[in-house]
Amino acid sequence: MLIDTYDRVATDLRVSLTDKCNLRCTYCMPEEGLQWLGKSELLSDDEIVRLIRIAVTRLGITEVRFTGGEPLLRPGLVSIVEQCAALTPRPRMSLTTNGIGLKRTATALKAAGLDRVNVSLDTLRPDVFKTLTRRDRHRDVLDGLEAAREAGLTPVKVNSVLMPGLNEDEAPELLAWAVAHDYELRFIEQMPLDAQHGWKRDGMITAGDILASLRTRFTLTAESDESRGSAPAERWTVDGGPHRVGVIASVTRPFCRACDRTRLTADGQVRTCLFAREETDLRGALRGDAPDEEIAELWRTAMWGKKAGSGLDDPSFLQPDRPMSAIGG
Repeated sequence: MLIDTYDRVATDLRVSLTDKCNLRCTYCMPEEGLQWLGKSELLSDDEIVRLIRIAVTRLGITEVRFTGGEPLLRPGLVSIVEQCAALTPRPRMSLTTNGIGLKRTATALKAAGLDRVNVSLDTLRPDVFKTLTRRDRHRDVLDGLEAAREAGLTPVKVNSVLMPGLNEDEAPELLAWAVAHDYELRFIEQMPLDAQHGWKRDGMITAGDILASLRTRFTLTAESDESRGSAPAERWTVDGGPHRVGVIASVTRPFCRACDRTRLTADGQVRTCLFAREETDLRGALRGDAPDEEIAELWRTAMWGKKAGSGLDDPSFLQPDRPMSAIGG
């Protein structure tokens, strides 16, 4: 079991498979990209599977989310999913992706055992997409979403970040589109995860702003706290249901008290929080031939030291040293 001093138990593992990405989203990284990790610094496929096996069989992990960077850039992704699907007990598995390449891989990922996907899409306007991501790949993302739905990687969730002066007016349009295509839309408050440290609290679009915009067109009914559980998104049914919309308000409505996550970076570090400044090295133990139980104990010790909150609700919060691409969203 992975328990901390606040009696929170981690059952959800986020695994960053690579720090690389084929987009250059303005809220994540600079246009020129970043200095990527060297091949020897990255965990191998076998090392990733071993750590997930330890987490599932010894530490009580029941859900695994593959992230990046962009996880579809990992050549061994399908094999990793397949090996993890063979574990006993079998974890539920999902993938967070920008959707580029999903048209090509959705069927194989489903066959390997992936359960569902989250796809990032911030706008329905190709010109705005190009401005936000610095790439002309809007159509590829839409095609990837369709392929995921057709392959049965459902519910297909769409993650959207609204940015001032770019797409802040698109919330109702995005929700109408998601309902029409049977996707579950989730808005995410912009967080301080950009490598260039350009985030400003007073310029972000808040959960309150998003909900006010949505209510100009839709009737939203809040779901109960019991149905939310430890999920990061507050959810509302849309016009009486069955469709739902979520808002992840990490900055203005922190949900740290219910957090059930542990994170593994692409280079084999345990992070107790997306915004943690401390890491625990598991790669060194792996490559030093440590037995499974020793690695599990390192992981337990790391989680025992998890802090009460992320610190995002503190106006003086400072951004983490590593960009999101190296940590995993």
